[in-house]
Amino acid sequence: MSSDGRITPSTLSVKDLPWQIHWNKGKCTLCGHCTAICPVHAIELGVFRKRAVQTSIGLNEAPSHVYQVYHGIRQKTDPAYACVGCAMCSLVCPNDCILPYRSDEADKLRYHVNRGGQPRRRGGRRNVPGGILDQIKFIRISMLTDPALDAGRHEFELRTLLGRVLPPEEDLKLLHEESWTPPVREIYPLMLGAMSFGALSPTMWEGLQMGVAYLNEELGMPVRMCTGEGGCPPRLLRSRFLKYVILQIASGYFGWDEIIRAIPEMKEDPCAIEIKYGQGAKPGDGGLLMWYKVNELIAAVRGVPTGVSLPSPPTHQTKYSIEESVAKMIQSMSMAWDFRVPVYPKISGTTTALAVLNNLTRNPYAAALAIDGEDGGTGAAYNVSMNHMGHPIAGNIRDCYLNLVKLGMQNEIPLFAGGGVGKNGNLAANAAALIMLGASGVQIGKYIMQAAAGCLGSESDRCNICNIGLCPKGITSQDPRLYRRLDPEQVAERVVDAFLAFDTELKKIMAPLGRSTSLPIGMSDAIGINDQAAAERLDIKYVV
Repeated sequence: MSSDGRITPSTLSVKDLPWQIHWNKGKCTLCGHCTAICPVHAIELGVFRKRAVQTSIGLNEAPSHVYQVYHGIRQKTDPAYACVGCAMCSLVCPNDCILPYRSDEADKLRYHVNRGGQPRRRGGRRNVPGGILDQIKFIRISMLTDPALDAGRHEFELRTLLGRVLPPEEDLKLLHEESWTPPVREIYPLMLGAMSFGALSPTMWEGLQMGVAYLNEELGMPVRMCTGEGGCPPRLLRSRFLKYVILQIASGYFGWDEIIRAIPEMKEDPCAIEIKYGQGAKPGDGGLLMWYKVNELIAAVRGVPTGVSLPSPPTHQTKYSIEESVAKMIQSMSMAWDFRVPVYPKISGTTTALAVLNNLTRNPYAAALAIDGEDGGTGAAYNVSMNHMGHPIAGNIRDCYLNLVKLGMQNEIPLFAGGGVGKNGNLAANAAALIMLGASGVQIGKYIMQAAAGCLGSESDRCNICNIGLCPKGITSQDPRLYRRLDPEQVAERVVDAFLAFDTELKKIMAPLGRSTSLPIGMSDAIGINDQAAAERLDIKYVV
């Protein structure tokens, strides 16, 4: 209802909203914690008029009405302030008197969010439960319980290679000729995928970097983190921690002026350079950092004005095809670091991935290929892109690996998979399945946000407002009022915990296979699935 009391076509009641806030008046002390912490301002302090019936002791007197005025909490029904179900109000309430509930009716709000002629954008990722990775089982088990291979006592070599791996005969030939050898990095098979400085808050980004540094320097786990598009803080470029970082460049070249200027002052080379051509759940749509999050710091790092939306710019005139673009960019980035740093492209999961891969097989400077499946993080995507575009990562990575097998080049060009890995919490099982389908390593993003910082977003469309910078936990916000809620040291601690837990679980999967000295890359005879169509599609065993 409008301010003057009129009912308009877009007027909604509380019952029409996807999340309804239940408030217990009897327990509330009107402390104001809930209204202060709500990121979308879905609740407000209201003044209510209440009619009460008052009866007298005498039977001959008629009951009277008494009107009282009291203060309380009221939920807004304006779609612009609709509750997102983050439940931050209940977390801070000292009396447990407020809690959002999922509506028991269909979400009518979806018909009213396109005001101004704009379809709905949201953060998070697609809200489709389940996935093919969670159905894959590990079926090759040792007949004996071998203590020598017990995951808790045996030493496992959980390492993978990032870089062009030459076949032995070519490697020996180059060694005798004292010619250029492609750079190769030995890294951990679980990588932190591209989450940009801008998409994430300063405290979240700092916490991730601290956690990665601790894993490398204290625990000896060569974990790497990708910066995402948009550059990174200048002090990181000039620190010794740069060797744990994969720098990403995309079509916007955001932040690359600062990176190029810092090359002469770099104490260490970056681990690798990732060139992003496509991503996750919106292939062809590109990235989008909405204006809500482009503050002075982000604008300075990216070299753009403050407060403007930053969609990925169109293709440059020097790029007429993905094949030509990949070749030019890989060679130019390799030259920038004097051919000391591996350079590889990242593309969306799509049926044309094989065309890009075949092009890379003929490019001696191509270090790897990263593929982002349909469930990858999106930053800010239209619902139609998020829910109806993309290719599942399992089938795409399998096609690429089998294509390399036909060419006799398996493991020469490492494949890295991302998009929905650990979507339902089964991180190690999903990663092991992708490795056995042909991936040399996996990239994660949303999982580490949930594990390290307690992201409240869910596949049932709870919260998922990271695109507008109102993250209630401060994970994806550039508002100091919000991101100061996040302690970077606690984030770093949880990053370390998550990687140590993953390490143990992956060893538990590898131990019965009898593999301890190398990852079971492409070991598809060790996995099966009880879906016959999926088994035929992935060329793995059908088990019932």
